[in-house]
Amino acid sequence: MLPLFLLWLILGKCRCQTSMTSLFDWGGRFQGSFNIPVTTLINGWEVIITFSEPVSIREGTGKGTVLSHSADGRIHTLVNTENSLILNSGQTLDLQVEGMYTGSSAPTATAQLINLGHDPYTLPPALPNHDGAKYNYDEVLMKSILFYEAQRSGKLPPDNRIPWRADSALNDRGDNGEDLTGGWYDAGDHVKFNFPMAASTTVLTWGLIAYMEAYQDSGQLDHMYSCIKWPLDYLLKCHVSKFELYVQVGKAELDHNYWGRPENMTMPRPAYKITAQNPGSDIAAETAAAFAAGYLAYHNANKTYANILLMHARDLYEFAITHKGKYSDSVPEAKGFYQSYDAQDELCWGGAWMYLATREEKYLTEAEKHYEAGAAWGQSWDEKNTGCMVLLYKVTRKDIYKTDIEATFKSWMPGGTIPYTPRGLAYRLNWGSLRYASNMAMLALLAADEGIHPAEYRHWAQAQIHYALGDTGHSYVVGFGVNPPTQPHHRSSSCPLVPAPCSNRELQQSGPNTHILYGALVGGPDQSDHYEDRRDDYVKNEVACDYNSGFQSAVAGLKAVHLRGQL
Repeated sequence: MLPLFLLWLILGKCRCQTSMTSLFDWGGRFQGSFNIPVTTLINGWEVIITFSEPVSIREGTGKGTVLSHSADGRIHTLVNTENSLILNSGQTLDLQVEGMYTGSSAPTATAQLINLGHDPYTLPPALPNHDGAKYNYDEVLMKSILFYEAQRSGKLPPDNRIPWRADSALNDRGDNGEDLTGGWYDAGDHVKFNFPMAASTTVLTWGLIAYMEAYQDSGQLDHMYSCIKWPLDYLLKCHVSKFELYVQVGKAELDHNYWGRPENMTMPRPAYKITAQNPGSDIAAETAAAFAAGYLAYHNANKTYANILLMHARDLYEFAITHKGKYSDSVPEAKGFYQSYDAQDELCWGGAWMYLATREEKYLTEAEKHYEAGAAWGQSWDEKNTGCMVLLYKVTRKDIYKTDIEATFKSWMPGGTIPYTPRGLAYRLNWGSLRYASNMAMLALLAADEGIHPAEYRHWAQAQIHYALGDTGHSYVVGFGVNPPTQPHHRSSSCPLVPAPCSNRELQQSGPNTHILYGALVGGPDQSDHYEDRRDDYVKNEVACDYNSGFQSAVAGLKAVHLRGQL
């Protein structure tokens, strides 16, 4: 593989080269200056200095630090300090170096400026749109899966497709040294919050089970299996005994004060768990649901793995119904970020998934016992009532569930109680507004598959997803479509290329993120359709694992509908 600086030269991203001037020679010791013109916005830089003879140097202006030198002492590499991170087009980078030499006269030198704020790596060629749909669903599925790969924690696999990511958080451990590496970083930060992670895994896996032909036709099936297996493997590690489940790794207050790469974290990362004495029915049942869904996805592909998932699902659902309580009461560190409202919906949701996996009546009985009748608020990492009614109608065909599905979507569709933006987004909440509309679009497609107002529900789901994909004149998906977001609130993608340091200055700088966080759905607009692509706006421009889960499954559903000729 070519060295990074040669790759830059080949790509023509920076040809900023100059010779050393203002030379002072004291016989064996010298001082020289480089005045390097800047022709583009630079967010992080290297300077490679090539001398005519071996020297030892130190940098004297405080703008750069010596990173490395060649064995023969002729080539020296400097990298910016945090205070000299950003250079604007039209500026000049003025560097002064001092050093020692052994020849009869002071050396000559040239310096090459390398822009570390622009990622030279590119994706494979875009997938063709062969569905005849307005938007390329294959490309969206491919890129959404790439987003989840960018969120990976732990030891990355040999086939890692995100070149700016590397191994991270390899010391994540439980109280007794249990291995808790792996899983997904939650959002633009580096905490592993298992409640939304498990919920996202369940929703993604449901989409795979229901719309497998979409993943097969798009060529993404193997990548999708890898996508869901990453969190499933981690969640298995977290279930260390029958009634003991780790539910969070990392302390959010410490984590959120750090703007940098996960690979460079040094803050403590404590782990938190639920037990019989400090229970969490909600997260135990949600994790059981993820495992039960995983069993259904894998029972033909990998029976051994599927059976392991089901064994853990059984124990966790027993944990949930035997030891009642909310996990955020047992783990106060989660309360300010992912506080659970109650556990009833997860007990229903988990029971329904357990019934689908086992066909054992006791699980259906539990699911129905905990079902909360009436129109649902919506669907989220904490709210599973809509999902429960769709699953229970699927397996029982009882009128109560169909009636509640109809009441829920009557509320969500135009003319109901959910307000709409002027351009047509169903607007549940301002924080991650697209997430709720996408989740409900997925469930509308699943309800339509069960024969409930199929034409109306599919049309509505398509309208909500197409809003996110570009119907307003710009896309809300990073790296997709027309005028997509370029500044998502996301630490690692904002950081310059290694070895440049990364800090809060990246949060504050106004240019695009260094790395394109392909496939990430940002939070979305306000109720007036107003949106600004600003990294510091974590309400509208943060990304999260749960944002993409219902969205990706809805896109798979729309592609399946096209393949089936139903829309």
